[in-house]
Amino acid sequence: MNPSIRNGLLIILAVIALLAYMATFIVDERQRALVVQFGEIKREIDEPGLYFKIPVIESVVYIPRPLQFFESNDKRVQVVDGRRYLVDTITMYRIDNARRFRESVEANQQDAEDRLETSLDAALRATYGKRSFDAALSQEREQMMREIRDALIPSAREIGIQIVDVRIRRTDLLPEVMQSTYDRMSAERLAEAEQIRAVGTERSLQIRAQADRTAVLLVSEAERDGEITRGDGDAERSRIYAEAYSRSPEFFAFWRSLEAYRKSMQGNNTTLVLKPDSEFFSFFNNAQGEASPAPNGAPQPGPGPAGAQAISPGASAAPGGAPAAPQPAQAE
Repeated sequence: MNPSIRNGLLIILAVIALLAYMATFIVDERQRALVVQFGEIKREIDEPGLYFKIPVIESVVYIPRPLQFFESNDKRVQVVDGRRYLVDTITMYRIDNARRFRESVEANQQDAEDRLETSLDAALRATYGKRSFDAALSQEREQMMREIRDALIPSAREIGIQIVDVRIRRTDLLPEVMQSTYDRMSAERLAEAEQIRAVGTERSLQIRAQADRTAVLLVSEAERDGEITRGDGDAERSRIYAEAYSRSPEFFAFWRSLEAYRKSMQGNNTTLVLKPDSEFFSFFNNAQGEASPAPNGAPQPGPGPAGAQAISPGASAAPGGAPAAPQPAQAE
């Protein structure tokens, strides 16, 4: 083949390949496409696949299909009491109207986000501006995010964007007011703690007073019951004594004398100074307890252990058998 003819064929094939390349385009599943001719949108392609266009005359604009995330940080907002916050947000959106997106922002995603950020600033200021300091921090956070999202939807729809959600990622005080706010909150917490401690102390005193009152009442009742029981016991004892005496006066007198001996002679150093014929020793002289007649005919003392005397250890007896400075023993 003539070299000039061969070169001509190669040039023609190259031109055909170039035209074929320029006349086709591929749209994958993550994209939508707009075919534009001299700035005018000729057709919109939503399905993935291989498509054709007029080379040079038509161009293709690709529009992303997945969910997009737009971060907006360090936005200064002010609440009703004048304090300011730094707010970070994340906006999730999707381009749902490719034609409007192309017509409004020339399909430029950065321009679209700039317009969204302007609307987002206004929505943040409006939402925070009608709330208090505490509500802006936690109490109404979910409601605030819904309000911001709803405020952003109309402006986003104008540029072909659908707002899926707006989340507040961070809400911090400005550094210049953070320390004063921290000091104020610390003072408030300390005041609350002091109030709780005072209430606890007051309650403690009430419980202790009630416990003391209950203890005094219980002790008084116990002492009262003890006195009643003791009185009943004494009455029962007297009744038993009287019954025993009525049954056998002699045995009762004998038993009482033995009790008197036992109580008078307790301890190892007890000394009794008595006349041998005294009534206290009546049962020592005979089993019936009859008093021995006095040697000089003197009258005998009455029955019973009365007249018994005891002296403390070391006391000496007076001459003639009379006790010297006797210490009377307690006899029943």
